[in-house]
Amino acid sequence: MLVDVVGIGMMPTRQGSIRLFRFAGIEVFLHWSWFVVALYEIEARKGAYSSTLWNVLEYLALFAIVLMHEFGHSLACRQVGGRADQIVLWPLGGVAYVNPPPRPGATLWSIAAGPLVNVALVPILLGIGVLARSAGLHHTAVDAYQFLQTLLSLNIVLLVFNLMPVYPLDGGQILRSLLWFAMGRAASLGVASAIGFLGVAGLAVLAWFAHNVWFGVMCVFIGLNCINGLVQARTLARAAKAPRHIGFRCPGCGISPVAGAWWICGRCRKAFDTFNSLAVCPNCGAEYPKTTCMECGNAYPINDWLVGPPPPPGGAV
Repeated sequence: MLVDVVGIGMMPTRQGSIRLFRFAGIEVFLHWSWFVVALYEIEARKGAYSSTLWNVLEYLALFAIVLMHEFGHSLACRQVGGRADQIVLWPLGGVAYVNPPPRPGATLWSIAAGPLVNVALVPILLGIGVLARSAGLHHTAVDAYQFLQTLLSLNIVLLVFNLMPVYPLDGGQILRSLLWFAMGRAASLGVASAIGFLGVAGLAVLAWFAHNVWFGVMCVFIGLNCINGLVQARTLARAAKAPRHIGFRCPGCGISPVAGAWWICGRCRKAFDTFNSLAVCPNCGAEYPKTTCMECGNAYPINDWLVGPPPPPGGAV
């Protein structure tokens, strides 16, 4: 089972991953668990071809399609002015860590570009299959012809599955982006995450009747991300109502930061207002060279945020 998601919570990171290569400024990593599942999947489809080599090629080609899909997300995000510098491949598919500008249109394009890669691959793979049949490969090279047909089917399955309106799949995030236009950032995320639980219920029923462990894994994966989405939605809603530090402004998006203990110290795990203490944890004294904007996700030195002279200790809002 393969799933594509775009840089959200509960995702694999480069920890425990092998760096494969760098392209267009984007680092590509392969998680160690990929090899374990690859052996299982290749063995499970051992009888599909006359040689196991074709099973290996099939699995590698599938992840090549997934990788192209992830680059679609990443390059589209950069096109709208966002940040995208990492892709992680893992057993459930791929993760493109993208951070588009906090606008519904920019987010929508960053998400939709991935499935559009699969859409573009459909006529290409279909055309290659037609040419292969015309050349008689379905008689003279049965394994090669079946390999092409399987790739076409896998690409379509990946496209259809990812377009399901279930958060955090692409379809769920596209739905969230569309709702964002009418409902705002926080409410759209909350609604999309809530709808995602319907997908969890459906997959749970399917996993039970099909006795498929991967559907069960998907239930847990989607469920955890829906919970995380609801938590983020509540945080965004609270932040939208919070007062702002008028003496500071994000160098990237130009929005003044919220006031309050929204930042967590990485050393002592205490929450604090980084703009009151000028990027120094008041509890343990840890200093932070950059402060992350809650609106756009970019990080800048605290002095770059200043609109006027530094505020007095305990800075007024």
